Amino acid sequence: MEADVPEFLVGLAMRKGATEKDKAVGDLIMIAFYYLLRVGEYTKKGKGAQDWDEIETQTQPFRLKDIAFFSRHSETDRLVRVPTTASDEVIMTATNATIKLANQKNGHKEVCINHEHNLDEINCGVRAIERRYCHIRKHTNNANTTLFTYFEDGKQSYITDQDIRDAVKMAARALDYEGTRGTPYNLINTHSLRIGGACALALAGYEDTQICKMGRWRSQAFREYIRENLSNYAEGMSKAMKKCHYFVNIDSGTYTDVSTICELDDNGNILLQPAAAA
Repeated sequence: MEADVPEFLVGLAMRKGATEKDKAVGDLIMIAFYYLLRVGEYTKKGKGAQDWDEIETQTQPFRLKDIAFFSRHSETDRLVRVPTTASDEVIMTATNATIKLANQKNGHKEVCINHEHNLDEINCGVRAIERRYCHIRKHTNNANTTLFTYFEDGKQSYITDQDIRDAVKMAARALDYEGTRGTPYNLINTHSLRIGGACALALAGYEDTQICKMGRWRSQAFREYIRENLSNYAEGMSKAMKKCHYFVNIDSGTYTDVSTICELDDNGNILLQPAAAA
Protein backbone atom coordinates (compact mmCIF):
# COMPACT_ATOMS: atom_id res chain seq x y z
CA MET A 1 0.00 0.00 0.00
CA GLU A 2 1.31 3.41 -0.95
CA ALA A 3 0.71 7.04 -0.11
CA ASP A 4 -2.16 7.25 -2.58
CA VAL A 5 -4.46 5.35 -0.19
CA PRO A 6 -4.26 7.86 2.69
CA GLU A 7 -4.27 10.70 0.17
CA PHE A 8 -7.47 9.36 -1.39
CA LEU A 9 -9.18 9.13 2.00
CA VAL A 10 -8.01 12.57 3.13
CA GLY A 11 -9.30 13.92 -0.18
CA LEU A 12 -12.73 12.47 0.57
CA ALA A 13 -12.62 14.00 4.05
CA MET A 14 -11.90 17.42 2.57
CA ARG A 15 -15.01 17.39 0.40
CA LYS A 16 -18.16 19.29 1.26
CA GLY A 17 -20.46 17.27 3.47
CA ALA A 18 -17.72 15.08 4.97
CA THR A 19 -18.30 14.14 8.61
CA GLU A 20 -15.89 14.56 11.50
CA LYS A 21 -15.55 10.78 11.47
CA ASP A 22 -14.47 10.91 7.82
CA LYS A 23 -11.86 13.52 8.71
CA ALA A 24 -10.58 11.53 11.67
CA VAL A 25 -10.31 8.30 9.65
CA GLY A 26 -8.44 10.02 6.83
CA ASP A 27 -6.02 11.77 9.16
CA LEU A 28 -5.33 8.68 11.28
CA ILE A 29 -4.62 6.58 8.20
CA MET A 30 -2.27 9.27 6.94
CA ILE A 31 -0.49 9.29 10.31
CA ALA A 32 -0.32 5.50 10.45
CA PHE A 33 1.34 5.33 7.02
CA TYR A 34 4.00 7.96 7.64
CA TYR A 35 4.77 6.98 11.23
CA LEU A 36 4.60 3.20 10.59
CA LEU A 37 2.12 2.69 13.40
CA ARG A 38 0.57 -0.51 14.69
CA VAL A 39 -3.22 -0.36 14.62
CA GLY A 40 -3.45 -0.54 18.42
CA GLU A 41 -1.43 2.66 18.68
CA TYR A 42 -3.99 4.87 16.96
CA THR A 43 -7.40 3.16 17.26
CA LYS A 44 -9.76 2.07 20.01
CA LYS A 45 -9.94 -1.66 20.43
CA GLY A 46 -11.90 -3.88 22.77
CA LYS A 47 -13.92 -2.78 25.77
CA GLY A 48 -12.86 -0.98 28.90
CA ALA A 49 -12.14 2.42 30.36
CA GLN A 50 -10.01 5.11 28.77
CA ASP A 51 -7.49 5.12 31.60
CA TRP A 52 -4.66 3.67 29.53
CA ASP A 53 -2.12 4.30 32.31
CA GLU A 54 -3.57 1.30 34.14
CA ILE A 55 -2.88 -1.01 31.20
CA GLU A 56 0.79 -1.92 31.36
CA THR A 57 0.90 -5.11 29.31
CA GLN A 58 -0.46 -3.96 25.96
CA THR A 59 0.18 -1.38 23.30
CA GLN A 60 -1.15 1.98 24.39
CA PRO A 61 -2.48 4.49 21.87
CA PHE A 62 -0.96 7.93 21.90
CA ARG A 63 -2.68 10.93 23.46
CA LEU A 64 -2.55 14.68 23.21
CA LYS A 65 0.14 14.83 25.88
CA ASP A 66 2.29 12.45 23.83
CA ILE A 67 2.53 14.90 20.92
CA ALA A 68 5.15 17.62 20.52
CA PHE A 69 5.50 20.12 17.69
CA PHE A 70 8.66 21.86 16.53
CA SER A 71 9.54 24.63 14.09
CA ARG A 72 12.89 25.67 12.67
CA HIS A 73 14.45 28.81 14.08
CA SER A 74 14.79 31.36 11.30
CA GLU A 75 18.39 32.23 12.21
CA THR A 76 19.91 29.01 13.53
CA ASP A 77 17.77 26.54 11.54
CA ARG A 78 17.54 24.45 14.69
CA LEU A 79 14.30 22.87 15.85
CA VAL A 80 12.49 24.84 18.53
CA ARG A 81 9.61 23.43 20.57
CA VAL A 82 6.21 24.95 19.80
CA PRO A 83 4.25 25.66 23.02
CA THR A 84 1.21 23.46 23.58
CA THR A 85 -0.80 26.64 24.12
CA ALA A 86 0.09 28.04 20.69
CA SER A 87 -2.76 29.06 18.40
CA ASP A 88 -4.12 26.72 15.75
CA GLU A 89 -2.43 28.87 13.11
CA VAL A 90 0.97 28.38 14.74
CA ILE A 91 0.41 24.65 15.32
CA MET A 92 -0.57 24.19 11.68
CA THR A 93 2.71 25.68 10.49
CA ALA A 94 5.00 23.52 12.67
CA THR A 95 7.68 21.79 10.60
CA ASN A 96 8.01 18.65 12.74
CA ALA A 97 5.72 16.50 14.86
CA THR A 98 6.95 13.95 17.39
CA ILE A 99 4.80 11.33 19.07
CA LYS A 100 5.81 9.41 22.19
CA LEU A 101 4.48 5.91 22.64
CA ALA A 102 4.10 5.05 26.31
CA ASN A 103 4.12 1.30 25.70
CA GLN A 104 4.42 -0.98 22.68
CA LYS A 105 3.72 -4.54 21.68
CA ASN A 106 7.44 -5.32 21.67
CA GLY A 107 7.91 -4.07 25.24
CA HIS A 108 9.80 -0.86 24.43
CA LYS A 109 8.45 2.11 26.36
CA GLU A 110 8.66 5.88 25.98
CA VAL A 111 9.79 5.65 22.35
CA CYS A 112 9.57 8.83 20.28
CA ILE A 113 9.01 9.00 16.52
CA ASN A 114 9.63 12.19 14.61
CA HIS A 115 8.71 13.29 11.10
CA GLU A 116 9.09 16.54 9.22
CA HIS A 117 6.65 18.34 6.97
CA ASN A 118 6.87 17.01 3.40
CA LEU A 119 5.87 20.37 1.82
CA ASP A 120 2.34 19.19 1.00
CA GLU A 121 -0.08 21.25 3.10
CA ILE A 122 -2.77 18.56 2.99
CA ASN A 123 -1.24 15.14 2.37
CA CYS A 124 1.36 15.01 5.11
CA GLY A 125 1.66 12.99 8.30
CA VAL A 126 2.70 16.07 10.26
CA ARG A 127 -0.24 18.11 9.00
CA ALA A 128 -2.60 15.22 9.80
CA ILE A 129 -1.41 15.13 13.42
CA GLU A 130 -1.81 18.89 13.63
CA ARG A 131 -5.38 18.67 12.34
CA ARG A 132 -6.29 16.00 14.89
CA TYR A 133 -4.61 17.92 17.71
CA CYS A 134 -6.43 21.17 16.92
CA HIS A 135 -9.79 19.43 16.53
CA ILE A 136 -9.59 17.64 19.85
CA ARG A 137 -8.39 20.54 21.95
CA LYS A 138 -11.31 22.66 20.73
CA HIS A 139 -13.57 20.29 22.64
CA THR A 140 -11.54 19.23 25.67
CA ASN A 141 -8.52 20.26 27.71
CA ASN A 142 -7.89 16.71 28.93
CA ALA A 143 -4.31 15.91 27.88
CA ASN A 144 -5.02 12.18 28.24
CA THR A 145 -7.50 12.27 25.37
CA THR A 146 -6.47 9.77 22.70
CA LEU A 147 -5.88 10.91 19.15
CA PHE A 148 -8.54 8.50 17.86
CA THR A 149 -11.16 10.66 19.60
CA TYR A 150 -13.40 12.95 17.57
CA PHE A 151 -16.33 15.21 18.38
CA GLU A 152 -19.47 15.72 16.31
CA ASP A 153 -22.77 17.35 17.27
CA GLY A 154 -21.60 17.60 20.86
CA LYS A 155 -20.90 13.87 21.10
CA GLN A 156 -17.53 12.29 21.78
CA SER A 157 -16.77 9.22 19.66
CA TYR A 158 -13.81 7.00 18.76
CA ILE A 159 -12.25 5.54 15.64
CA THR A 160 -11.92 1.76 15.83
CA ASP A 161 -9.69 -0.72 14.05
CA GLN A 162 -12.73 -1.80 12.02
CA ASP A 163 -13.23 1.78 10.80
CA ILE A 164 -9.64 1.80 9.52
CA ARG A 165 -9.98 -1.65 7.97
CA ASP A 166 -13.13 -0.68 6.07
CA ALA A 167 -11.59 2.57 4.85
CA VAL A 168 -8.33 1.12 3.48
CA LYS A 169 -10.20 -1.65 1.68
CA MET A 170 -12.59 0.85 0.14
CA ALA A 171 -9.73 3.10 -0.98
CA ALA A 172 -7.79 0.16 -2.43
CA ARG A 173 -10.82 -0.84 -4.49
CA ALA A 174 -11.37 2.72 -5.68
CA LEU A 175 -7.70 2.88 -6.74
CA ASP A 176 -7.88 -0.59 -8.35
CA TYR A 177 -5.02 -2.06 -6.31
CA GLU A 178 -5.85 -5.57 -7.46
CA GLY A 179 -5.78 -4.66 -11.14
CA THR A 180 -2.90 -2.18 -11.16
CA ARG A 181 -0.71 -3.42 -8.29
CA GLY A 182 -1.45 -7.14 -8.24
CA THR A 183 -2.58 -6.95 -4.61
CA PRO A 184 -5.68 -9.04 -3.79
CA TYR A 185 -8.20 -7.10 -1.74
CA ASN A 186 -8.46 -9.88 0.83
CA LEU A 187 -4.81 -9.24 1.71
CA ILE A 188 -5.37 -5.55 2.38
CA ASN A 189 -5.84 -4.76 6.05
CA THR A 190 -4.83 -2.32 8.75
CA HIS A 191 -1.30 -3.77 8.78
CA SER A 192 -0.96 -2.79 5.10
CA LEU A 193 -0.35 0.81 6.19
CA ARG A 194 2.64 -0.11 8.37
CA ILE A 195 4.07 -2.43 5.74
CA GLY A 196 3.39 0.11 3.01
CA GLY A 197 5.19 2.85 4.86
CA ALA A 198 8.21 0.61 5.34
CA CYS A 199 8.22 -0.36 1.66
CA ALA A 200 8.03 3.30 0.68
CA LEU A 201 11.17 3.98 2.68
CA ALA A 202 12.93 0.95 1.22
CA LEU A 203 12.07 1.97 -2.34
CA ALA A 204 13.29 5.48 -1.56
CA GLY A 205 16.71 4.06 -0.72
CA TYR A 206 16.69 4.15 3.07
CA GLU A 207 18.76 1.50 4.83
CA ASP A 208 17.41 -1.31 6.99
CA THR A 209 18.74 0.36 10.13
CA GLN A 210 16.75 3.51 9.42
CA ILE A 211 13.56 1.65 8.61
CA CYS A 212 13.86 -0.56 11.69
CA LYS A 213 14.25 2.49 13.87
CA MET A 214 11.30 4.33 12.36
CA GLY A 215 9.10 1.23 12.61
CA ARG A 216 10.45 0.17 15.99
CA TRP A 217 11.13 -3.38 14.87
CA ARG A 218 13.38 -5.53 17.03
CA SER A 219 15.95 -7.89 15.56
CA GLN A 220 19.42 -9.20 16.26
CA ALA A 221 20.90 -5.99 14.88
CA PHE A 222 18.50 -3.58 16.58
CA ARG A 223 18.14 -4.64 20.20
CA GLU A 224 19.28 -1.25 21.37
CA TYR A 225 17.98 2.07 20.21
CA ILE A 226 20.04 3.98 17.69
CA ARG A 227 21.46 6.87 19.66
CA GLU A 228 21.39 9.48 16.92
CA ASN A 229 19.31 12.60 17.38
CA LEU A 230 15.86 11.61 16.13
CA SER A 231 15.10 14.83 14.30
CA ASN A 232 18.34 14.49 12.29
CA TYR A 233 17.70 10.81 11.69
CA ALA A 234 14.24 11.42 10.19
CA GLU A 235 15.27 14.30 7.93
CA GLY A 236 13.93 13.84 4.42
CA MET A 237 11.94 10.68 5.17
CA SER A 238 8.49 12.26 4.97
CA LYS A 239 9.14 13.81 1.55
CA ALA A 240 10.53 10.55 0.18
CA MET A 241 7.60 8.47 1.48
CA LYS A 242 5.10 10.68 -0.34
CA LYS A 243 6.28 9.46 -3.75
CA CYS A 244 4.20 6.66 -5.28
CA HIS A 245 6.30 4.03 -7.09
CA TYR A 246 3.28 2.11 -8.44
CA PHE A 247 4.90 -1.20 -7.67
CA VAL A 248 3.25 -4.52 -8.60
CA ASN A 249 2.94 -7.47 -6.21
CA ILE A 250 4.87 -10.16 -8.13
CA ASP A 251 3.67 -12.88 -5.75
CA SER A 252 0.20 -12.44 -7.23
CA GLY A 253 0.97 -12.76 -10.95
CA THR A 254 -2.44 -14.23 -11.67
CA TYR A 255 -3.97 -10.91 -10.73
CA THR A 256 -1.90 -8.89 -13.20
CA ASP A 257 -1.78 -9.29 -16.98
CA VAL A 258 1.84 -8.72 -18.04
CA SER A 259 1.46 -10.06 -21.59
CA THR A 260 1.45 -6.58 -23.10
CA ILE A 261 4.94 -5.82 -21.84
CA CYS A 262 6.62 -9.04 -22.98
CA GLU A 263 7.89 -10.47 -26.26
CA LEU A 264 9.52 -13.74 -27.35
CA ASP A 265 12.98 -14.27 -28.81
CA ASP A 266 13.74 -16.68 -31.68
CA ASN A 267 13.85 -19.60 -29.24
CA GLY A 268 10.51 -18.79 -27.66
CA ASN A 269 11.96 -17.33 -24.45
CA ILE A 270 10.09 -14.44 -22.84
CA LEU A 271 11.84 -11.07 -23.01
CA LEU A 272 10.80 -7.79 -21.50
CA GLN A 273 10.22 -5.07 -24.05
CA PRO A 274 12.79 -2.27 -23.80
CA ALA A 275 10.17 0.26 -22.67
CA ALA A 276 9.05 -1.96 -19.82
CA ALA A 277 12.59 -2.78 -18.76
CA ALA A 278 13.40 0.92 -18.56
